[in-house]
Amino acid sequence: MLNISRTIPRPPDGEGSVQVHLDPSLGIDSAKVFAVYGKGGIGKSTTSSNLSVAFSKLGKRVLQIGCDPKHDSTFTLTKRLAPTVIDVLESVDFHTEELRPDDYVFEGYNGVMCVEAGGPPAGTGCGGYVVGQTVKLLKEHHLLDDADVVIFDVLGDVVCGGFASPLQHAHRGLIVAANDFDSIFAMNRIMAAIGAKSKNYQVRLGGVIANRSAATDQIDRFAAETGLNRLAHFPDLDAIRLSRLKKRTLFEMDSSPELEAVKEEYLRLAASLLAGIDPCVATPMKDREIFDFLGFE
Repeated sequence: MLNISRTIPRPPDGEGSVQVHLDPSLGIDSAKVFAVYGKGGIGKSTTSSNLSVAFSKLGKRVLQIGCDPKHDSTFTLTKRLAPTVIDVLESVDFHTEELRPDDYVFEGYNGVMCVEAGGPPAGTGCGGYVVGQTVKLLKEHHLLDDADVVIFDVLGDVVCGGFASPLQHAHRGLIVAANDFDSIFAMNRIMAAIGAKSKNYQVRLGGVIANRSAATDQIDRFAAETGLNRLAHFPDLDAIRLSRLKKRTLFEMDSSPELEAVKEEYLRLAASLLAGIDPCVATPMKDREIFDFLGFE
């Protein structure tokens, strides 16, 4: 269950913060945990799913948790829109003791375990509650004990208290961005959210994954100015678009030299994350500053 922030004796995450705090007993201790954020439609689920496969190809036991009411984070892994944790909880009138792991955990490609947290009905509830209930169930059924890597794939660039809550579990926050103004603007705000959470939790900013971009000059320019690290670069290949339509991960698509290079980049990224990346000591810009910095005459 969620504990409201005033019931936990810790300072706020940031000035004026009203962000919710999860029960500290629900921490994830036995796995490396990554939370993936980025502008809506930038390819977070594609990135998360293929990164999950890359970890599994390196012999790791992987759990991917989709944190979006659309519940489509894992469908290229499972080839289906899986029932959400909220769906199955409602089906048993929220009596968690009646649930079994296979009611809400589904095995995907190459053994990646998949969970769709779901979300509250539109305009009601809190995404943080959904994340809290999901982690609570996984802990109760000892599923987190069996994972080497946990990836939270989080809704859009929403960094309110609810959808920032995966950062309370994560070791590193990863940001997916394209080489354009809107996704870099969103990345700047996500950097600030991760910085706020790092005041009281172990999460630190890991860096940016450039996606759907032929070049990275604007990302690199922003990174150099703020202290951000670029961790990987995935170009805008048509095979990546088709993989979503075909409900396949990139590792299941027909081979080509370009696609093989992308798969190698995912494997390289996974290996570097497993080895441990240093956190970024990055300073986000003010909204007006980034507007002027990235604007054109």
